[in-house]
Amino acid sequence: MARRYKDAPSILQDEKECFLSGTLEGLERHHIYGGANRRNSAKYGLWVWLRHDLHNEPPDGVHFNIDNNRLLQRIGQRAFELRYPDENFTEIFGRNYL
Repeated sequence: MARRYKDAPSILQDEKECFLSGTLEGLERHHIYGGANRRNSAKYGLWVWLRHDLHNEPPDGVHFNIDNNRLLQRIGQRAFELRYPDENFTEIFGRNYL
């Protein structure tokens, strides 16, 4: 059985609203770094609320739109480096998005 983990609070937003549009309805949690780094996103609070169409629908959803995805990845890396100055983002996430 897969081990479950609990997300740390988001380091990018305090309010439950779409990070990209400010909308309050139809929200879904988006882990900024997915795949093998999903657990690291959860651990370090690198997730945001997104409206469904900006999360998981073409053409603007971050899972389809590389520009929106990279925007969140750059913002996430900057936030990580400010919040965790003693940690090495590239060592943890395997890539520099800046």
